[in-house]
Amino acid sequence: MVALTERVQRKLTVEKVEIASDTTAIRCLDWDRDRFDIEFGLKNGTTYNSFIIRGEKTALVDTSHEKFRQQYMETLTGEIDPKEIDYLIISHTEPDHSGLVKDVLALAPQAIVVGAKVAIQFLENLVHQPFERLVVKNGDKLDLGNGHVIEFVSAPNLHWPDTIFSYDSKTQVIFTCDAFGMHYCSDSTYDDDLAAVEEDYHFYYECLMAPNARSVLSAMKRMAELGEIGTVATGHGPLLRYNVVELTGRYKKWSQAQAKAETTVAVFYTSDYGFSDRLAQAIAHGITKTGVAVEMTDLRIADLQEVRELVGSAAGIVICSPPSNGAAAENAEAAINTILVAANNKQSFGLCESGGGDDASVYPLRNKFKELGLKEIFPNILIKEAPTEAVYQLCDEAGTDLGQWLTRDKAVKQMKSLDSDLDKALGRISGGLYIITAQKGAVSSAMLASWVTQASFKPLGLTIAVAKDRAIESMMHAGDKFVLNVLEEGNYQSLMRHFLKRFAPGADRFAGVKTQPANNGSPILTDALAYMECEVVSRMELSDHHIVYAMVDSGRVSNPEALPAVHHRKVGNHY
Repeated sequence: MVALTERVQRKLTVEKVEIASDTTAIRCLDWDRDRFDIEFGLKNGTTYNSFIIRGEKTALVDTSHEKFRQQYMETLTGEIDPKEIDYLIISHTEPDHSGLVKDVLALAPQAIVVGAKVAIQFLENLVHQPFERLVVKNGDKLDLGNGHVIEFVSAPNLHWPDTIFSYDSKTQVIFTCDAFGMHYCSDSTYDDDLAAVEEDYHFYYECLMAPNARSVLSAMKRMAELGEIGTVATGHGPLLRYNVVELTGRYKKWSQAQAKAETTVAVFYTSDYGFSDRLAQAIAHGITKTGVAVEMTDLRIADLQEVRELVGSAAGIVICSPPSNGAAAENAEAAINTILVAANNKQSFGLCESGGGDDASVYPLRNKFKELGLKEIFPNILIKEAPTEAVYQLCDEAGTDLGQWLTRDKAVKQMKSLDSDLDKALGRISGGLYIITAQKGAVSSAMLASWVTQASFKPLGLTIAVAKDRAIESMMHAGDKFVLNVLEEGNYQSLMRHFLKRFAPGADRFAGVKTQPANNGSPILTDALAYMECEVVSRMELSDHHIVYAMVDSGRVSNPEALPAVHHRKVGNHY
């Protein structure tokens, strides 16, 4: 019988703080964020940030998630009379930022909604009531008086197609919504502890922004035309004030590296429909782990000429099915027809349902791609209910499979690029044979490892080199727990063969393998010589691997007389 633990009530709090002259932040702190979206993988909670700017006229920048309805509305109305709100600036219409727009407009019907053209269109379907609107584009300005002149920056695909930034020239604050943010909840309003937030900052970038690296660079180029930026008022996590140059610089560096990729995959999704954008992001995240670039396009508003050009230059195509009826269906159908015309038999593809309840069938599209000679890399991903952690992991792994297929020739070429003598010399560095196993919620994973070594005595610690495109990589962040299983000399072949084989996306790595649960929840391999329960402390990023440093909490040897298996190589250009 499984013992059920009492569910802990989620902790939701609200912080109100002055961040600049005439500028107030309302930060809704969600300490125990439990949603399964891929970018919440580090489990450090999140915040939803909204802002009030008071000039001669008053602007509210974004709202909050509907789960904070009572607390947010009480805080907002306690800070300002809603009848004094002249403008409601919508950075983008994703529900965690615009979930309370309808509530605000109910109290402030006079407020003029400011946003990109696409945002206004999306809002019409969201609030279902008439409202005053002001459509803005890049470079447009809104004078609130008293020196507060708001200049707008077009930033599509960061990470929704309707995103804009808003820059207040008086306070040098730029309001960026998702961009430069992170899912990190703490009592600190700002980024005063860089070491505490930098892993979450990078993880958030990798999940949401790396698939849109070229869009990041375009937005940052427009940002450079503004005045000095003293504070980046993000939509999630701490605001950037103490490390603005450093952290925005990292965005630029990461995006430049991603944009230089020689191979690109076009990923098509439909915003504000089912789970399309989230599933597409998970697949895109898996692709970018292999060093392949991604261009994400919203089928709802896709320009057909741009679609034709993108598909013509892409090596792979991924489509999350659009709705078969409604406002988005007509443009999506035209875009998919354009994709089919532009596709060629040297490309690869993968398809995924969106779970919106009215998905266009993926099967006819699959047949058409195969008739054109495209190679299917992963089977159709079918979504019949709200995606779980396991489904997002499946999508991530499917994306990785696609990226690895597209870079297979490059990988072989790199193997042959080392000088022969150097190659043989590196091959003389021996290692052990280990299986890393991990369990995180409903998701489990494993990998065969050789690059493992003890790294410290106090505390007992070890390091593991984990390739960036390994499925288990997403379960090896600070705070994650795993088991290091040591294989036995003369008794490792069966386990080694099993974990060396290529698993289909989402496949159970432990099917047919004897295991038992460790205290930290990860599987212990029954036939291993020894095991150690570990917790990740930190990791260092290299070109193609992460070096993971972990503390060892406990361990046991099953046969004290046996020896650990040793892995001897003859060359150093592969495992």
